[in-house]
Amino acid sequence: MIEIKKLHKSYAMGQNTLHVLKGINFDVAEGEMVAIMGSSGSGKSTLLNILGMLDVADSGSYILDKNPIKNLDETKAAIYRNKFLGFVFQSFNLISYKTALENVMLPLYYQKVARKERQERAQKFLEQVGLGPWAAHHPNELSGGQKQRVAIARALVSEPKVLLADEPTGALDSKTSYELMDVLQNINDKGITLLIVTHEEDIANMCKRIVHLRDGVIVEDKKVKQVRASSYVE
Repeated sequence: MIEIKKLHKSYAMGQNTLHVLKGINFDVAEGEMVAIMGSSGSGKSTLLNILGMLDVADSGSYILDKNPIKNLDETKAAIYRNKFLGFVFQSFNLISYKTALENVMLPLYYQKVARKERQERAQKFLEQVGLGPWAAHHPNELSGGQKQRVAIARALVSEPKVLLADEPTGALDSKTSYELMDVLQNINDKGITLLIVTHEEDIANMCKRIVHLRDGVIVEDKKVKQVRASSYVE
């Protein structure tokens, strides 16, 4: 599903250059659930941004579902993002004056899906994350965990092949984090590939594979026995 070869990324910092990714080699098979770990500055968010086509590597190759991701203009990148990828961020990124349903419908609006179908699909995915009854609520009427579930439903409504999550539990308490990971594991059980950036060991162990980044290189890549979040959720 994802093939990364010899990926390099640097940023200019005044007179200096910060070499963030230093020749990353990284493959992800369809249906995997991978945690990407590393301390601040290790390159994990940069890697996720390149995978999400929000940033571009300086050199190396990136193939997504057999499609080379190279020299894309913003229009083509947006088409690929809509077709293949869903995003979940730590800060939820919901629009405050829109209801939960309207937030989930938004990606379909940009894909020019008819309004009735947008509503039906958005409602279906809200129900999938356990928030059907909250469809008419605005973000300020929802808890942190509920906001993140809305964000997950919004990421899923386009039916992406890969879900990219950057610290999805970072703003949540432990109980809510485990409930959220239960939702993400159930999504992965349906065959969607998940990549989760996290600094929390317990969250990483709820994935099937853990990749450790340090100073822009992968220092460890191991498969783990997945801990099911449902064992923590009452």
